[in-house]
Amino acid sequence: MEASEDQSSKPTKRVVLPSGRTIEVVYLNDASAEPQPAAPAVEPDQALHSCNSCGSNLVYPVTWEEAGKDSWAVCLRCPECEQRREGVFNQRTVEAFDEELDLGTDALTSDYRRLCRANLAEEIDRFVAALDAGAILPEDF
Repeated sequence: MEASEDQSSKPTKRVVLPSGRTIEVVYLNDASAEPQPAAPAVEPDQALHSCNSCGSNLVYPVTWEEAGKDSWAVCLRCPECEQRREGVFNQRTVEAFDEELDLGTDALTSDYRRLCRANLAEEIDRFVAALDAGAILPEDF
């Protein structure tokens, strides 16, 4: 097996993902030796969680990946009208979108917990009513 090269001499870049996690990218080839592609045009700031077609606020990312130093290529989907769109957006726009996604996750989690409590309370009420009516006997267990 070949000994691995010292990675400290390789060019690296720290990338902060929209989720807040940080990764370190190590470039194995010398980046200066290869021609760099032109940076894609970044779209203006906008609310990515809103659909351009139907106005729904339920748009979510299908994929996203780094498109430049401070930009992200994002594929979006609206679950109400099924519109899909792709674009390159700056870091600030993607971070605002990520915050909206977090707020949506919090709302869903809260609703889920409330629904679970309501279902459990209803189940307990039915069980107590069955006990009071004598519909549950020791041999049922």
